Amino acid sequence: MASSSRTNPRKESVVVDCGRRRTTCGYCRSPRRSSISHGLWAHSLTVDDYQGLLDRGWRRSGCFLYKPEMERTCCPSYTIRLKASDFVPSKEQVRVSRRLQRYLDGSLDAKRANTSEDATTSKKSESCVRHKVSTPKSEESLSASKEEQNEVENILHHLSDQINKIVQMLIEKGEFPSHIVLPKPLVRKVSQGKKKLLASGSEDMLYSSNIAFQIAASIKRTHSGDKNSNNSQPSQNGEKENASSPKIIAEKLVVPLDPMMKSSGLSVRACNGHINFYAPTEQVCQSECVQSAETSKKSGMKRDIGGNCLSSPQHCQVKKRKFEIRMNRSSFDPEEFALYRRYQLKVHNDKPDHVTETSYRRFLVDTPLLFVSPTGDSTVPPCGFGSFHQQYLIDGKLVAVGVIDVLPKCLSSKYLFWDPDFAFLSLGKYSALQEIGWVKENQAHCPSLQYYYLGYYIHSCNKMRYKASYRPSELLCPLRYQWVSFDIARPLLDKRPYVVLSDSSILKNGDSSLHQATEDSTERHLDDIDQEDANDVRMDEDEQTVDSEESSDDEPELEATAYGNVENCDVSRVLVGVEGTCLRYRDLRNAFGPEGRQYLETQLQKYKNVVGPELSERMVYSIG
Repeated sequence: MASSSRTNPRKESVVVDCGRRRTTCGYCRSPRRSSISHGLWAHSLTVDDYQGLLDRGWRRSGCFLYKPEMERTCCPSYTIRLKASDFVPSKEQVRVSRRLQRYLDGSLDAKRANTSEDATTSKKSESCVRHKVSTPKSEESLSASKEEQNEVENILHHLSDQINKIVQMLIEKGEFPSHIVLPKPLVRKVSQGKKKLLASGSEDMLYSSNIAFQIAASIKRTHSGDKNSNNSQPSQNGEKENASSPKIIAEKLVVPLDPMMKSSGLSVRACNGHINFYAPTEQVCQSECVQSAETSKKSGMKRDIGGNCLSSPQHCQVKKRKFEIRMNRSSFDPEEFALYRRYQLKVHNDKPDHVTETSYRRFLVDTPLLFVSPTGDSTVPPCGFGSFHQQYLIDGKLVAVGVIDVLPKCLSSKYLFWDPDFAFLSLGKYSALQEIGWVKENQAHCPSLQYYYLGYYIHSCNKMRYKASYRPSELLCPLRYQWVSFDIARPLLDKRPYVVLSDSSILKNGDSSLHQATEDSTERHLDDIDQEDANDVRMDEDEQTVDSEESSDDEPELEATAYGNVENCDVSRVLVGVEGTCLRYRDLRNAFGPEGRQYLETQLQKYKNVVGPELSERMVYSIG
């Protein structure tokens, strides 16, 4: 069908019916079955109309709209969404957020993060500099490791002596009873596992001492003896007990200890009765530039008592990385295209001649959505409604781009591509978490914006099941367009790929084994999904395939069941565009001859059934 290329001054949706399309499936790659969908080409599309299409199972690839023929396609695709305010992150998703934060803080070594041995080797060997990991492979490295251990022991003894001097000084000043007997303060090195259990900000903690608890216990025993011999001063004894709490004692010790530690390159703080020693962030060396003790001596590199480089080269200084997310309206950006091309070639093994600027523009830049500017009230978010590219940058370097649509009820995630060098950060999973968080934040500006749409969920395709790990999610019933909890839908889909999810009779009268899945089994299933890297899966991998493939001219017509009962479908109110004029079909019927009228009415009946009565009366069905 031809269509006018005119602009749309009325800002309404204008679509052209592309009919049925049969393409090679991007998921199962079956030679005997094909992906079958209905297609529309959108010249323009309001955000309200696209929201309505999403809620009837449609998606877009550039300006091409498509909806799978669920009863006939090889891999039935169910629209999946979740309510952002109800989202509960899994343990794996929490780990993804923490991993990125560690990388930004400088405590995660990118080189070692790419290997599965990072966590185990971190526990086995660690220098006095935070997160240094070493696996001895030679006698030389073994010798260096022993030398570093001896250096740490010397540091612990040194800190213990300093604390002991402070304690004796306070005893002489009368701060502590002179007749109490105290053991020598013990200082321990803080393990990596302990740091993870502590509060945020403990990453730089190197050593800790609990001497304040020992002093408090000794003073308490002394006060108990005083109470037995003299019961006439209860209030005074109570004040003494309060002043001898571990927390107060630790704070007393830290005051004179702090200037002594600064001269050694460490900082000291009291925390709930513990005396903790920290390495200043700017002085902590990155693990890749930490040298062995022997190398440090040869090079003349100076270190503080924590083993941290003081006069090292500039690259040995840990610099906290700057993380930015920029939200731009959809447009072509050469830097984004370069990243996209690299991603497609390295991650998806696409052929170089298939990743062109033209295909990229058609797939991820072109959009029919009409932008809606922010109004300042509670109906539109600050960014407006429309198509956007979210850029993720680390220290100014573009590492990922999320292509999204912001609509009246949801943020619809279309695609994400990222720098293969940053695969260890699981940016696919992180971007999904960030987009869910974005919806939560913007509900204050636009209360109707509540949902996060993840595209299509394909139960028959293992690599697409990860989307259900963002809980609690819902799937769209392909017949009645009602939302059904994934926990209810999953046992049905385990039985067969195409299910009318909202058909309660299936649950009531069907095979009991179909819906006996327990909550525990669902959790185990999603835990398995969490182990997969979502970055290895394109959010809408089939979109480009559908958009680029041509439909066959010799395909037979779809059965009536694919479009509903088309014979009894009234199309009189369908909005039709002809030569720049938009009219209801009832006002155009007499402009066509009998054969033309019969053909057009058949097409309009199918169109009305796939987009729904309401949208068929709002969107312009262009015929030339």
